[in-house]
Amino acid sequence: MEQLFLSIITGIFIGGVAGYLGTLMLSRRMALAAGPLSHLTLPGIALALIYGFDVSLGAFPFVILGIFFIWILEIKTKLPMEALTAVTFASGVAVAFLFLPIEQAETALVGDITKVNFIETMLTIALSLAIFFLIKKVYSKLILINISEDMARAEDIDIEKNNFFYLLSIAVVVALGVKMVGGLLTAALVAIPICAARNIGKNLSEYIYFSVFFGSFSAFSGILLFYFTRLPAGPLIIISGTVIFLLSVFFKRNV
Repeated sequence: MEQLFLSIITGIFIGGVAGYLGTLMLSRRMALAAGPLSHLTLPGIALALIYGFDVSLGAFPFVILGIFFIWILEIKTKLPMEALTAVTFASGVAVAFLFLPIEQAETALVGDITKVNFIETMLTIALSLAIFFLIKKVYSKLILINISEDMARAEDIDIEKNNFFYLLSIAVVVALGVKMVGGLLTAALVAIPICAARNIGKNLSEYIYFSVFFGSFSAFSGILLFYFTRLPAGPLIIISGTVIFLLSVFFKRNV
């Protein structure tokens, strides 16, 4: 029961902050960018599995390096961020499968949140809260940048700096997300709650609230289903989110 409690708490915080960040990613048409970025974590996950340390710690250096690379290229080339994300992720996948142990591929691809310990849970809570407050601080600036970079410059907003904070937030959430749903399903962890929230939220506040709630509830219900079925928790979390999304479509049609 203690292990179940730690897993649920960890999942709730990761799911909630992923949903919050997703509200920005949808407005910037980057809801699927977490998928390619999560693939960048695969070399780190492979190293973590080989040497027996936490997969999120292995994922951090690789995804942050990829984020930094994308940020620099965006400044230099002026290409869209989502295009540069697509360019970088394939290398991470290629490098990972050079030395990823085949017998541990399932953990790398679909995650395993059911074995987190107390220290990992506390670290997840701290990082999730830090990212939540960072996103909240730059939220309005990023929305304005998304609407018009010229208007943002007129308001003396440092576009490059705020984009870096935005990408850093994605990197941390992706690195945390691979613990829960692996390197294969992270995009859904971000995208599904915001789509469900978009269906029923009547304004920005409701949209953000429902995104956070659906992200957390998907994690809670998926981990609880694992406890009763012993099926992999990562896919169950995503399936729970999908059910919520389908219910939101039905609810939308009847309001």
